Amino acid sequence: MNGVGKMKFVAEEFDVAVVGAGHAGIEAGLAAARLGVKTGVFTINMDAVGNCPCNPSIGGTAKGHLVREIDALGGEMGKAADECFLQMRMLNRGKGPAVHSLRAQIDRRAYSTRMKHTLELQDNLELRQAEIVDLYKNQDNKWVLTTRLEAQYIAKTVILATGTYLGGKIYVGDVSYESGPDGMFPSKYLPDALEKLGMSIRRFKTGTPARVLRSSICFDELEVQEGDDPVVPFSYDTDTEMKNKVKCYVSWTNEKTKKIILDNIHRSPMYSGKIEGIGPRYCPSIEDKIVRFSDKPRHQLFIEPCGMDTEEMYLQGMSSSLPEDVQLSFYHSIKGLENCVVMRPAYAIEYFCADPVQMKSTLEFREFEGLYGAGQFNGSSGYEEAAAQGLVAGINAALKVKGEEPFILDRASSYIGTLIDDLVTKGCNDPYRMMTSRSEYRLILRQDNADARLTPYGRKIGLISDERWERYCKKQELISIELDRVKNTVISPTAEVNRILTENNTSEIKSGVRLVELLKRPELSFEKLKTIDTGRPELDNSILEQVEIQIKYDGYINRQLEIIERVRRLEKKLLPQDIDYGKIEGLRLEAREKLSKVRPENIGQAGRISGVSPADISVLLIYLSTLTKSEDE
Repeated sequence: MNGVGKMKFVAEEFDVAVVGAGHAGIEAGLAAARLGVKTGVFTINMDAVGNCPCNPSIGGTAKGHLVREIDALGGEMGKAADECFLQMRMLNRGKGPAVHSLRAQIDRRAYSTRMKHTLELQDNLELRQAEIVDLYKNQDNKWVLTTRLEAQYIAKTVILATGTYLGGKIYVGDVSYESGPDGMFPSKYLPDALEKLGMSIRRFKTGTPARVLRSSICFDELEVQEGDDPVVPFSYDTDTEMKNKVKCYVSWTNEKTKKIILDNIHRSPMYSGKIEGIGPRYCPSIEDKIVRFSDKPRHQLFIEPCGMDTEEMYLQGMSSSLPEDVQLSFYHSIKGLENCVVMRPAYAIEYFCADPVQMKSTLEFREFEGLYGAGQFNGSSGYEEAAAQGLVAGINAALKVKGEEPFILDRASSYIGTLIDDLVTKGCNDPYRMMTSRSEYRLILRQDNADARLTPYGRKIGLISDERWERYCKKQELISIELDRVKNTVISPTAEVNRILTENNTSEIKSGVRLVELLKRPELSFEKLKTIDTGRPELDNSILEQVEIQIKYDGYINRQLEIIERVRRLEKKLLPQDIDYGKIEGLRLEAREKLSKVRPENIGQAGRISGVSPADISVLLIYLSTLTKSEDE
């Protein structure tokens, strides 16, 4: 194609064109439109907008952090999840606040409908059903998107958020066919157009479990998993009372399940060699779990509802690409599922995605100006990772159109910054999943303080309303006032005070002690001291939580802040993008190759590239100093 041949119908021009309307495409389109630029969002099927083809849930360990951060910046996912949730739980409550993460089981159809309607109502945004089959730049240096119906759209910038549709292929045992998720059409022709551009793409694979009929499950045999009470919302805008609507359930595989899978492992396309794509390391199929963790006698699975108006139940932890007959056999070996009716079999899906090291921290391709990637197209997995990238790509595409400075989050600011830095600096050899262990600043980057970290950025960009900004400022003021109060409140050593202290397994006091010193004790909390702390004003739990965490972890937080400051000094040492690393004496061969491929934006980023040693960084610092001297002369 590439502009040669018959004239095509030019349908419309956009400032930002978003290809795909999944979780990445939604956030990208909304962010760009809300920043005042004309935005078009293209989807192969309008009924698939905001679809959750895998688990109908939002959040989870580390992923809940991302949702809170998206919301703090002015994104949409947290608000929609709050409106469509079925059950909400805070995970890891038994551990420290750094790893507390919200997870919501959502109504997948309600969520999809809500997101589609949000796009339809958004000013500056047009939602179109069209398959994009070609992409190239015209003589005016604008992007031309051609649809399968041969209409053309012109755009100043383009965001590719194709999810698992790009060259999608379904696998169930020996059967394979071209398809997107949930039986949708795949994006069949766009991969060829991207390769013609010179883009590096590769095949990844993911999978989804079966859905089973609710009435065919024996719930008496299952462990019940209740939601939290009270419910904590994702969005800082949510102020309505939230009540859990459903229960979730837990069961386990057993030795019989294991035997059925191992006896049929040769029929899995993963093990027969039919699937070429690389699957997710941290969310493997059940057959992969059985093989990789052969010493484990059983594996947990969660049985969760897909919505209020459907009888489909989702089997989390049981994705598979084994043949349908084998799937039925091993499902029926599991307690509670002995007579289950499978409404949708599990399947694996293979798809094309880009190598993210081709991109800058803005998610713009270095070699293709005005072209951005987001979500699974960038090699990540998960709705939350996709939405986070979509938000950043949408913001940056809009800022580029407006001629403004790009928006870049560093690792110390957010999990979003960590996610993007990992992708563009280290790349990924399998679908990337966010985990708390990926961040070296976990104690700073908690889900409870996402607003304090990121809402000022969202406000500066233009995605935070006056009303929300006023609420945010008031909250921060109340936190500051309460911190001052506890630092200046003295608790006297009365009999009642010492009784409460000993009841909570901490030592008595013999003289007046400031309240802040008591709150530093791990055994004590605002709640346990409420009868002693008679001067405390009526405050929202979110404010008390912030004050208590800042007090208890003050020393650790300050140490991390010192490390962050040192690292940020390295981040300020920018590396010219036209450096010829092959000519820098002292760099090892591996470092030259990696630096030339990734083209880091600064010294800090260079130091995080696998294969670049501290000695190589020293060489780069010396090289930069010689450049600075040359400029001064």
